[in-house]
Amino acid sequence: MNSEEITLRKAEIDDKNVIWSIIQQSIERRRQDGSTQWQDGYPNEDTVESDIAKGFGYVLTVNGEIAVFAALILNDEPAYSSIEGKWLSDGEFVVVHRVAVDEKFAGKGIVKKLFDHIEDFTRSHGIQSIKVDTNYDNIAMLKILESKGYSYCGEVFLAGGVRKAFEKIII
Repeated sequence: MNSEEITLRKAEIDDKNVIWSIIQQSIERRRQDGSTQWQDGYPNEDTVESDIAKGFGYVLTVNGEIAVFAALILNDEPAYSSIEGKWLSDGEFVVVHRVAVDEKFAGKGIVKKLFDHIEDFTRSHGIQSIKVDTNYDNIAMLKILESKGYSYCGEVFLAGGVRKAFEKIII
């Protein structure tokens, strides 16, 4: 993937159907992996529309084709205010939610590239850290967070379940 042009950009409403298709693939992949994450009707098409409308939706493109969707939210995740554990910082942060990869890009390190771009985005906005949570049984994401240097900070309660919470200081 070295010669390919990889870009992070805001999702547009015209991207909605492609994003929803990618999320459906990810929901099915989680199910096949035996994960309980995303098996209860969330995220759904309304989630995608809302993310785009609020300016939270971002896509990582490879040569112009959408490979990954993620929601990037600045300083706003109410569930993160009551962590069982301790965050590394209490400054401004970017929250990463709803990471979903297109099947044809899965297993090729594209999510690691996404996190590189999110770190650049965070740095360029002068924001201190990135916070993210995932299910205990989302082994792929847990491995990515470990490889990208995220620190385990404790547990948060989101969408009716306990999630592992991570943070990485950027600046």
